[in-house]
Amino acid sequence: MSLLKVNYYDNPEGEDAVGKIIAINRIAVSLGLAYSTIDVLMVSKPRGYLATLGRFAYNTGPLVGMASAFTLGCYAANNIRKVDDKWNYTIGGLMAGAVYGSWKRTVPGGVFMGIVFSLAGFLKKLSIEEGWEFFPERSTHELGSLHGVNHDYTLMAERPKNWTTGKE
Repeated sequence: MSLLKVNYYDNPEGEDAVGKIIAINRIAVSLGLAYSTIDVLMVSKPRGYLATLGRFAYNTGPLVGMASAFTLGCYAANNIRKVDDKWNYTIGGLMAGAVYGSWKRTVPGGVFMGIVFSLAGFLKKLSIEEGWEFFPERSTHELGSLHGVNHDYTLMAERPKNWTTGKE
């Protein structure tokens, strides 16, 4: 399997740390670049290429670090404790909060975000164990599409051509 197409839940917890880090960091990089773009255009407004690249690195790097810390925290907790449960995700969330606190240079902020991340991780693992969706998938028909005029939403759609009753 290609490392670029790996998903987080392809392997059981406690296995394939590199694949899990790559899978979670793809999301972190895309969110970091989106956040950095908004920051550069609307908030910080740096002047010059180096300053702009610095802002992108300042915002995207810690998000990648938080995602990696969460993944490695879950991986280490699973391998040390030899139990796959909600507390591994809680430990990973606390580690991600520590990275956040060092990024923002505030201990109370890191403790608070560690609690928030650990609560989110706890709920995510609970949703996996109990079979409900933490972030449910939405179908494209709920959101619309670029080719919405091609869909027939009438009550009595026209039958396909060459349709027969089956009695010949």
